Amino acid sequence: MKINVDYDLCASNAVCMSIAPEIFEVRDDGFMYVLNENPGSEFDARLREAVASCPTGALSLEE
Repeated sequence: MKINVDYDLCASNAVCMSIAPEIFEVRDDGFMYVLNENPGSEFDARLREAVASCPTGALSLEE
């Protein structure tokens, strides 16, 4: 599964990071970074939760 981020929508509010800190990180510069764009299937459930929880709808998944 591949993670897609619409950085024009992303508010870097760290909701995704709280759900999957191995995948998402909001750094001191105030921007969200994807640490692994193609994580293993063991992250599928948390990735879906992160996408569903994103308040701005900036995240999507490509299967």
